[in-house]
Amino acid sequence: MEQNVRIAILEDEQEAAELLESYIAQFYDGKDVPAVAKFESAVNFLEKFHNNYDILFLDIELPDGDGMEVARKVRKTDKNIVIIFVTNMAQFAIKGYEVQAFDYFVKPVTYKNFCIKFAEALDLFTARREVPIWISNKEGKRRLLASRIKYIESYQHMLVYHTLDGDYRATGSLAALEEQLAEGTFAMCNRCYLVNLRFVTLVRQFDCTVGGDVLQISHGKRGAFLRALTDYLAGGG
Repeated sequence: MEQNVRIAILEDEQEAAELLESYIAQFYDGKDVPAVAKFESAVNFLEKFHNNYDILFLDIELPDGDGMEVARKVRKTDKNIVIIFVTNMAQFAIKGYEVQAFDYFVKPVTYKNFCIKFAEALDLFTARREVPIWISNKEGKRRLLASRIKYIESYQHMLVYHTLDGDYRATGSLAALEEQLAEGTFAMCNRCYLVNLRFVTLVRQFDCTVGGDVLQISHGKRGAFLRALTDYLAGGG
């Protein structure tokens, strides 16, 4: 079961938000339950949103805004987040196609209905996260999955992909890869390393441990790298 999904709930009714959170815990049967970030207002959510969530449960009727408008703002920067509307009246969620919403729940949400749609949402999230990267070298072309890359190293005018399946060399540039890979999941710790944040296990002042390897954090990249890591962890990564 997917353990690194980052979930947010934007719901002003505390009881409704806690119900969804309890359903998530029940779905995972108490094992490796992902962290859930809860928000009661559109303003607070949008201030904290930096493409750092994978699934968003979004109440359409909010005291300080319209959930549909929140979804539009989210979609301007994040095309992959799975949006599930939560509403008292289904007709408000019908227009969800405008923001590529995955589905909607009508309150009160039942656990049976939640399980069906949440499982489908996880499948969609997994499919979207599995970004394929094609690399070329003397052996030919090889397809790598972003989720299995620990970090990418720029070394002697080559790129070395350090993955769960081994190391692979290819031509290319880190700058181009940074644009290609999912924002909020990868970050540069110095000009030579593009790091998959899910594999970071230790951070010290000027180095970090990534998949068992210790990498240097440069002075120039330190602030942005730590902010990216903080956002990733805040999202339940």
